[in-house]
Amino acid sequence: MTTTTTQSQLALFGGPKAVQTEPGDIFNWPIITEEDEAAVLEVLRRGAMSGTDVTKQFEQEFAAWQGTTYALGFSTGTAALQAAMWACGVRVGDEIICPSVTYWASCLPCYSLGATVVFAEIDPDTLCLDPADIEHRITDRTKAIVVVHYCSYPADMDPIMAIARQHNLMVIEDVSHAHGGLYKGRKVGTIGDVGAMSCMSGKSFAIGEAGMLVTDSRDIYEHGIAWGHYGRFNDTIETEALKPFINLPMGGYKYRMHQLSSAVGRVQLRHYDARNAEILKAMHYFWDLLEGVPGIKAHRPAKGSGSEMGGWYASRGLYRTEELDGLSVSRFCEAVRAEGVSCSPGINKPLHLHPLFNTADVYGHGKPTRIANANRDLRQPRGSLPVSETIAEICFSIPWFKHYRPTIIEEHAAAFRKAAEGYEELLKDDKGNSPDMGGWHFFRHG
Repeated sequence: MTTTTTQSQLALFGGPKAVQTEPGDIFNWPIITEEDEAAVLEVLRRGAMSGTDVTKQFEQEFAAWQGTTYALGFSTGTAALQAAMWACGVRVGDEIICPSVTYWASCLPCYSLGATVVFAEIDPDTLCLDPADIEHRITDRTKAIVVVHYCSYPADMDPIMAIARQHNLMVIEDVSHAHGGLYKGRKVGTIGDVGAMSCMSGKSFAIGEAGMLVTDSRDIYEHGIAWGHYGRFNDTIETEALKPFINLPMGGYKYRMHQLSSAVGRVQLRHYDARNAEILKAMHYFWDLLEGVPGIKAHRPAKGSGSEMGGWYASRGLYRTEELDGLSVSRFCEAVRAEGVSCSPGINKPLHLHPLFNTADVYGHGKPTRIANANRDLRQPRGSLPVSETIAEICFSIPWFKHYRPTIIEEHAAAFRKAAEGYEELLKDDKGNSPDMGGWHFFRHG
């Protein structure tokens, strides 16, 4: 592909578009074949949709793939995260620490447990929880740290685990964005006390609408069963504290995974590593083509680190406006779109600024739920998490290639290169960034 460009070539100003080739199915996901269909029909035809036999098989296979002793299927990733919090001892008046830049489910289930959340800062290069911003937020009420492997990037787990162990805190890994990702050679979801993840149809491991909890702890696994799996909460339970309550779900919830999802999950798991490998090959090729282009930086771990993206879900690039004389990310994305690539600035807005975490009284306490069971006002106003509050300005969306097809990938990479290298002409009519960039909806399928 061409490695240099001129301003006159920008499609925004009448030049030819960088993307000329029809993408075909390069962006289609998940990949559903007759094998998936046959697995679903088998469950349907014998009326086993609400059973557990297929789910238990899937759990065993998933645990073996994940590298944990246990895996427990849930109806959603949100349910799995709520169960993980309860299994880690999060109760009334407790606090969890969580990054503000994430999806609701990473923290919001703590409300239903009578607990609350303290938001921490993100690292501007990883977009994950910043280990340096955790310790000063710990109080005698802190029970757990929720680590999100955000936009598929493996969070920096070693210092986080060291802090957690020093303060006797539980660590919950939200793996919803990073199935199969690696942190220094270890699969994400196996490093903390428990991993929980969504497997809904938009994720990199997509099986319908479902969630999964993974752990090596028998105690956590059995608490997960007790929380939402009546019928499985029986005399096989070994945890003494749970034995007096067997046969009834402790939370009153029904959270079992639908067996149509379990059936799809078993098939998808058999092919996931190969499909993920092709995604990684394609995405790395895209970023290799853009190495050294000013203003944009790959959101991926350093080569040779032993860390790797997991599925590259919600793929993003990092934007460095100072390298482009202050060109706004909005104007940059406008130029990329003109080249034939879907591109938008930012991602979701930081949660700590949403009314749900400042003014909403969800359960009728007569005060905001965020502080209903707290011993202080721990709300975090604008300006309290400066990196998180610039999230819309420091990243942008990129294509999520599912197949390695060099010509198409090269054309898409050229669109970003043209916009970055033609920045001087873009500066002329740059209206700057809108204060409303991003949204609370997160990703469209979230």
